[in-house]
Amino acid sequence: MNLIGEHIDYNGGYVLPVAINLGINGLMNLRDDNLIYLKSMDFPNEVKVDLNKGVDYRKEDSWGNYAKGVIKFLLEDGFPLKGCNILIKGELPNGAGLSSSAALEVLIGFMLLSQNQTPEEIDRTYLALLGQRVENKFIGVNSGIMDQFVIANAKKDQALLLDTQNLTYEYIPCYLDGYSLIIMNTNKRRELASSQYNQRRKECESALEKINQVKEVKVDNLCQCSVKDLKYLDNEIELKRARHVITENQRVIQASELLKNNDIEGFGALLIQSHNSLKNDYEVTGFELDTIVDEALKIKGCVGARMTGAGFGGCAIALVEKSQVKTFKDQVSKSYYEKTMIEPFFYETTIEDGVKILKN
Repeated sequence: MNLIGEHIDYNGGYVLPVAINLGINGLMNLRDDNLIYLKSMDFPNEVKVDLNKGVDYRKEDSWGNYAKGVIKFLLEDGFPLKGCNILIKGELPNGAGLSSSAALEVLIGFMLLSQNQTPEEIDRTYLALLGQRVENKFIGVNSGIMDQFVIANAKKDQALLLDTQNLTYEYIPCYLDGYSLIIMNTNKRRELASSQYNQRRKECESALEKINQVKEVKVDNLCQCSVKDLKYLDNEIELKRARHVITENQRVIQASELLKNNDIEGFGALLIQSHNSLKNDYEVTGFELDTIVDEALKIKGCVGARMTGAGFGGCAIALVEKSQVKTFKDQVSKSYYEKTMIEPFFYETTIEDGVKILKN
């Protein structure tokens, strides 16, 4: 889950994600043939892959395509995979914007690589890039690297300050003393997210191209621009998109410093700024997300809230004083339902390690 830095990872800037105590568990046992059977306890269809044959995308395989993409590219990269049975069970709400597809990609990749490597030997950067490759080249979503990278590399009680341009990163202490990080699921599925995601990316690329046409020193991405560079844009839509990207990138850097100093209220104020920018300049929130954030901010003890993920539904996050969590959930649930006629879900989360082997 990204704390702050939304729609930045494909614009070459900084993001500040964490791994949380909701995820996907997997169980694997080896077979004595060249078949991989994949079964989910959350979906009815099973998927079979023959390692001796090509791996193709099939719409009817639904969730299984994320796993098939991982298998395809591991084989292409020369990894010696063995036949196996894989069973998965998710705790993440599907379509809520909590990186469930990235979690699945990294989990399957980690499990298959662990057939021949110890967890310490697995290249976590490769694992993250593998997941992104599945999204881009197999599924067809032009996503960035953030989700997969944090799931592969996260540490407990640490946020990951990731430079998405060169994949260097720093762990930022994130203890949130006295506060709880609440995920607020709007229960509005992100139906527009994929198409609008690709559209926003095109708008950002166009803005960067226009800035570089007149800027004396060319830049590699929008996050290397300053607010002053917005004067080079005469298209109102592209100006707004670029303004969000540039200011959001600055907020990530500020947020990291505030967390280092345990300034939770200052960090919360940045969350509010981030949501307003996503609402007004990037235009990816929508009625349900705006409503749940507005209602959250009315509650005593909530110092910040914003949408998280691609937008157009899905989830928001809120920072709430621990003593106020029950009141917060009750009141936000009531007022959100009154305005949307949708029952929200709330998850009180902790910040945890990324992908790992679980031991009983």
